[in-house]
Amino acid sequence: MASESDKWGWEHVSVFGGFDRGSGTKRWKCNHCNLRYNGSYSRVRAHLLGFSGVGVKSCPAIDRALREAFQILEEERLARKKKKTSGSGKPGKRIRTSQPSLTWKTISKEDVDEVVARFFYADGVNVNVVNSPYFHDMVKAIAAFGSGYELPSADKLSDSFLCKEKGRIEKLMVLVKESWPNTGCTILCVGQLGGTLGCFHIYIFVSSPRGLMFLKALEIDDSDEGESVFIGALSDAIMEVGHTNVLQIISHIGHACKSSESLMFSKFPQIFWSPCTSHSIQVLMEEIAELEWTKPVFLRAKGIEQCMNAYQSNFPSTYTLNLRESFDPLYAKFAPSCCCLQRIFELKQVLQEVIVSEEWKQWKLGILEDIVIVESSILGDDFWSKAHALLQLYEPFVSLLSTYDIDKSIMGSVYDWRVQALEAVRSKRVDHSALNQLELLIDTRWDVLFSPLHSAGYILNPKYFGSGQTKDKTVMRGWKATLERYECDSAERRVLREQLSSYLRLEGSLGEEDAVDCRDKMDPVAWWENFGFEIPQLQTLAIKVLSQVSSVAMCQEIWRDNSFPCQEAANRLGVERIEDLLFVRNNLRLHRQRNENSSSMSSQRNVNLSSPSGVKKWNNARIEKTKAIVNIHDRM
Repeated sequence: MASESDKWGWEHVSVFGGFDRGSGTKRWKCNHCNLRYNGSYSRVRAHLLGFSGVGVKSCPAIDRALREAFQILEEERLARKKKKTSGSGKPGKRIRTSQPSLTWKTISKEDVDEVVARFFYADGVNVNVVNSPYFHDMVKAIAAFGSGYELPSADKLSDSFLCKEKGRIEKLMVLVKESWPNTGCTILCVGQLGGTLGCFHIYIFVSSPRGLMFLKALEIDDSDEGESVFIGALSDAIMEVGHTNVLQIISHIGHACKSSESLMFSKFPQIFWSPCTSHSIQVLMEEIAELEWTKPVFLRAKGIEQCMNAYQSNFPSTYTLNLRESFDPLYAKFAPSCCCLQRIFELKQVLQEVIVSEEWKQWKLGILEDIVIVESSILGDDFWSKAHALLQLYEPFVSLLSTYDIDKSIMGSVYDWRVQALEAVRSKRVDHSALNQLELLIDTRWDVLFSPLHSAGYILNPKYFGSGQTKDKTVMRGWKATLERYECDSAERRVLREQLSSYLRLEGSLGEEDAVDCRDKMDPVAWWENFGFEIPQLQTLAIKVLSQVSSVAMCQEIWRDNSFPCQEAANRLGVERIEDLLFVRNNLRLHRQRNENSSSMSSQRNVNLSSPSGVKKWNNARIEKTKAIVNIHDRM
């Protein structure tokens, strides 16, 4: 029998009598609530820990924190008891710290926090880990087990447990993989510069409506051999997914592998190679900022920013605003010129107050630069009217950038953005020559950076039925290219063309009241699943095209505090274990991202149209989400 002195509960009651000698039954009173009971230590423990069914009440004077402390003491007692009574069992371990005097009986919340912090600092762990739900799950699990928990060894963590977790993730992915033959999928290739000169890291994902899945990562250099490695890895990924399941590849790896598209086309002629739409829009927005009639406005905005930053360095207490601080990081990275102009425009009144102040007048006397242009721009109307017009011009571009979410397939809406962008610029008050420049720029950039699948999606999206797609040469050229790439057999292509005519003519079930009424009320894929059964070949193609994404933005979570394993780790664990580690780590992050998005998506989709310029702004939830998208491009 365990010694009575080892039973911590006696310290919290007052014993004033006993019954039979050696029986352990005593008369006692709780020091916390003053209730009196007869019984052994089991009743004392039940009273203090809040157990029921043993003839005593839970102590009403003990709060949650004290009861948790008692639970720790009880677990520690049981661990010591097990150590004494079991010759073969593993002993429980007390917490070890650099302070030998620290025990469970005296440890406080602050003490535990200090031990946790010390671990982070000593081993160089990123403190952002505390925001991970997996970290919280780990802490809760250890606390539930108690002080007798022993950590697995480093060998087990890098071997058996890693294999087990990989197997668990692969089981979770079974349903995702089973959907690929029906919806098709997109291979995403995203690159970032490595720590070594000429080194490049490429991450390969597969995206489908059921979810985003990380496949593999590779490290290459900028030599021809590096491109061969990339082609080999990409080919292996396609075969792993199933080449008949892959509809397109979206690559955002810069110039690392210049001839990859032609090489992949020779291996897989039916697969499309598409650019990243978000990057395409960024390029277009910056090209507009370089036009002869727009550039002077952006240069004046940049001049105002530089002048005000110089003034602020001399009068930090008088002028506290930071012109470089964007309300939206996506603006700042994707369209720096537009971001600068937007920020200046928002601060119009503040800037006008600054340059008529006495501090400004004193400051400008001591500088060599001529700031007359800056002052005239701020005080006059010409700059502000042109800035307002240009910001309105950017509205459709900003609108498209705000549509990229991990659970959203927008392939069927991208081409409509081109239509809306052209209509938007035509509605602005710009002269004929400027309008021609904008139209030419949009059309030229579209031809270079957009995929034929966008045209197919525009035709097959029931939301845009009757928008005159068949009369648009660009759309029909894209549709023709889609058919020729998708289906190599001419007879099958003829069937698809005939069924498209049936769709456009509203033949059969396609013309029924429900089908017509639900065109813009249902998800496009769901619409085709419900109403396209009489034209099955076109139904299959429509579901696959409309199920695809058009940007690498959904890979954003992987670049939050992510790093490629170093050579030392590769040598220690081996190539196979490194691949397993990347597979597990990145897919766990994607799983966390999906859970976070599902809980906050309603707030992220809201758009605030109250900007004085008319440019759409996003709320705080959306802004926080897009910070991760910026990190993708920061690391490229």
